Amino acid sequence: MANPTACVLVIGNEVLSGRTQDANIRVIAQGLAAHGIVLREVRVIPDDAPVIIATVNAVRAAFDHVLTTGGIGPTHDDITSECIAAAFGVPWEPHPEAWARMEASYKPGEFNAARQRMATMPRGASLIDNPISTAPGFSIGNVHVMAGVPRIMAAMLGNLLPRLAGGPPIVQRAVHAQGLAEGAMAAGLAAIQARYPGLDLGSYPYYRSSGNGVAIVAKGADAAAAEAAIIEATALITSLGRAPVQGEPPAA
Repeated sequence: MANPTACVLVIGNEVLSGRTQDANIRVIAQGLAAHGIVLREVRVIPDDAPVIIATVNAVRAAFDHVLTTGGIGPTHDDITSECIAAAFGVPWEPHPEAWARMEASYKPGEFNAARQRMATMPRGASLIDNPISTAPGFSIGNVHVMAGVPRIMAAMLGNLLPRLAGGPPIVQRAVHAQGLAEGAMAAGLAAIQARYPGLDLGSYPYYRSSGNGVAIVAKGADAAAAEAAIIEATALITSLGRAPVQGEPPAA
């Protein structure tokens, strides 16, 4: 049986403008892979209600899981939650449990209208706990809505993943070599990929002060196939007169 698939929606004008650099995609991708969920697509979309609603409806029909980040804070441009309600055709209303948690976390009189927005969710949503700043994320159907702040998102993700249907972990095996050009390997790698259609086999050039080279990475749910593909890639590198090194190249 195939591993479940996922799409991530990064929601926020600040990411599209370049003001904020996304720090969540890698964390989500690694968490999903360990849980046996294949991340197939990432989209970055603006804080625009029609775009959010249309995109959510498109991707929730196309993937097993949809994870969103951003747009669930207290300000006027935090519109993700109400847009998710519109996408599902349900009311956007105070969530009793979220409201109680939020109200208890503030001093009397401080749980104002802006903060109350963070406790207002689509009807029928289940909460994603936030152990850092109380305001929870939520799930409705196969859509899971999390904060954009990386530390908070990571905490929410840790609470969400055990609830999601997964599969065998997605493993990754790699080999690299300095002084190797991608073009010299192209035909050989294509042949290896053809023998292992269940894997993603990629070649990734790297540039280091110690020398440039190429890393070959095999990724998939079949660990034995990934190992076998990298053994073949290692032999290919050797046949081209280069010295293969197992694993990823060292960081720059």
